[in-house]
Amino acid sequence: MVNAAPAPTTRGWRGVALPAATAAGAVAAVAFVGAVDPNQAGHYPTCPFLAATGYWCPGCGSLRAIHALAHLDVATALARNPFTVLTVVGFAVAFVVWVRRRWLGQPRTYVAPAWLLYSLLAGVLAFWVLRNVPGWTWLSPA
Repeated sequence: MVNAAPAPTTRGWRGVALPAATAAGAVAAVAFVGAVDPNQAGHYPTCPFLAATGYWCPGCGSLRAIHALAHLDVATALARNPFTVLTVVGFAVAFVVWVRRRWLGQPRTYVAPAWLLYSLLAGVLAFWVLRNVPGWTWLSPA
């Protein structure tokens, strides 16, 4: 089987239409979470994992962290869910790389290696376990 050359992509403003739509959706979601306070009971459902087990999942506190980030309160966001803050930074970097690539009309040439994906999975699992260990309460969203 012969590898074909990557298909050319659209450049300039037409090339960034999909990233712009994605950014608009993300801004709308963050604006909603910023306006509807997750710290007040009844605005959002309880985490099903927390309700069933009494343990924090990796996502517990994420809405409150996003709410704090929407109000530019990084310290509170880190206190609610530090993994969410790191994830937001990672998504922002990936978004900038995506927009640059699309603006220049370059095809995607990089695929994340397996070791990176397994490392991310290990990080999520470690965060999940450690935030429920006594003495590591600084990782819990309380």
